[in-house]
Amino acid sequence: MKKGMIIFASALVVLVVVLVFVVNYQNSEKTADNPYGKEDLHQATIDQLDDPNYQNQIQPDALEEEIQSGEPTTVYFYDPTCVHCQRTTPRMMPIVKEYDLDVKKMNVKEFESQWNKYGIEGTPTLIHFENGEEQARISGEQSVRDLDDFFQQEVMDSEPEKQEE
Repeated sequence: MKKGMIIFASALVVLVVVLVFVVNYQNSEKTADNPYGKEDLHQATIDQLDDPNYQNQIQPDALEEEIQSGEPTTVYFYDPTCVHCQRTTPRMMPIVKEYDLDVKKMNVKEFESQWNKYGIEGTPTLIHFENGEEQARISGEQSVRDLDDFFQQEVMDSEPEKQEE
């Protein structure tokens, strides 16, 4: 009986070690050339790397540069573990595509300094900047209607190519 338990426990340990190795290998393959410019990503971020709703990521330095350029810039601050973000993102992305908007995504789980820098109190938060200054903000889980209103009233009017159409 003891010998059987030792064999079972040994097999279980080997299985766990192999599983950890396989998961780590798969994660390292997924994170190669990731848009975050870092090797050590949270698992929730790794899980979203191939999700079409979470493309168009921007890094903090590039975001600062884009805002300071004065060009209209809309940023979606989110956390991949936030349930409100997980519900809002799929509502938002069809609207972004319909209006052909360039909404940058800032993962505050990976870049925690952005919480304070932009006064983010909770996720999700959408901020629209113009001339280097914040012009509009909407925070928390939003309905399709509220998201559509935000984009039409706060973002569409400032998009140069949209004004010409």
